[in-house]
Amino acid sequence: MSNSQQRVQLEPGWKTALAGEFEQDYMQALRAFLLKEKEAHKEIYPPSAKIFSAFEHTPFDHVNVVILGQDPYHGPDQAHGLSFSVPDGVKPPPSLVNIFKEIEKDLGLARPSHGNLESWADQGVLLLNATLTVEKAQAGSHQKKGWERFTDAVIDRINQQRENVVFMLWGSYAQKKGAIIDRDRHLVLTAPHPSPLSAHRGFLGCGHFSQANEYLQSKGKPVIDWSLT
Repeated sequence: MSNSQQRVQLEPGWKTALAGEFEQDYMQALRAFLLKEKEAHKEIYPPSAKIFSAFEHTPFDHVNVVILGQDPYHGPDQAHGLSFSVPDGVKPPPSLVNIFKEIEKDLGLARPSHGNLESWADQGVLLLNATLTVEKAQAGSHQKKGWERFTDAVIDRINQQRENVVFMLWGSYAQKKGAIIDRDRHLVLTAPHPSPLSAHRGFLGCGHFSQANEYLQSKGKPVIDWSLT
């Protein structure tokens, strides 16, 4: 990461948008931290090749929706670089189950048999976690190491350089992180987090998925197929 963009292999649009970010001191410190953790034989999720998956699946110029998460999943085989998503063959975690419940209620789409959200990402839904790595079984273990500053830069570039993007901010953490977003330039949808602890306080019934498509359609953008076949 420290030398950079060549090491990370970012999609060209992201490479341009985030030019210079990888040379910043905080990113070099973050890389040193991750190397030290690996040298200590700690298991880090997602696998190195998947850390930047959200940017690979959703080129900068194609971002039409942003769904902001906090940490990658910290259980074995769950995290693959997309917020809320799990690879094929992995049981959808409770928050994702509630997301599917809301889509069923909002759009009448049957709940899928898997939790792989790559098809959303490929349609322009940036599935961004605030922190892009985590230690196995240690929730929040890589917070405040530099990732949040990097993902703040990601949000800032989308806010400044793209237009008419839908931001789905679920829970107080995401809403605080998204406070910089220009509400005149973009659509910001807020609701409680879809976790079982808070989903019944307003996430279920929020109607965000239909609202997103109505907004995109009104701006002449392609709507998202939220079904997962």
